[in-house]
Amino acid sequence: MASSGMDTNLIPLFPLDTVLFPDGYLPLQIFEVRYLDMIKRAVAAGTGFGVVTLVQGTEVRLPERAETLAAIGTLAVIGASATPMAGLMQIQCSGGARFRVVSSERLKTGLWMAEVAPIAADQIVPVPDELEDVADALGNLIRTLQDEEVPSAEMPLQAPFRLDECGWVANRWAELLPLSTDEKLRLLVLDNPLLRLELIQDALHERGVL
Repeated sequence: MASSGMDTNLIPLFPLDTVLFPDGYLPLQIFEVRYLDMIKRAVAAGTGFGVVTLVQGTEVRLPERAETLAAIGTLAVIGASATPMAGLMQIQCSGGARFRVVSSERLKTGLWMAEVAPIAADQIVPVPDELEDVADALGNLIRTLQDEEVPSAEMPLQAPFRLDECGWVANRWAELLPLSTDEKLRLLVLDNPLLRLELIQDALHERGVL
């Protein structure tokens, strides 16, 4: 894989039928050999891996199905791991920095490696008054889950709850709402957290949440 000459990193990829946003929560059960080896190395080295959305293909490798990956992804940071039995790992990850895939290659083992260019983190933009209802609705959802005593490992949103930041609120709703993969990827790539939150407000109105 040739270097592009820009500021890039070489990382392993984990293609999934989901879109991981920065600060999102991602619990995974790993049983495929290609990913067991990758996760073991990542845990030992204290490094992460890239989560990219499968545009075509399946999470479990099938010889007759080609895999097409999205051109943007998010670094997954492993927070906890366990091996309840041989051939199975359980990990809890959080979303880190976004990145663009510059080039990618699938190895003989089936593992994808990619040269990626990091995308700058969202600027911290306070939630304006006209979008406060979006943050309030998310806060109500968090309180409901807490009142129901949902275990921390099963909470779809993890503390700290930054309900005063456009990017954090927009990203959490983007994960929770039943949006299409294309819609989620368009939100992920936006570099304006205020615009992202405005689009989320529209989606909440369309679904009668607000």
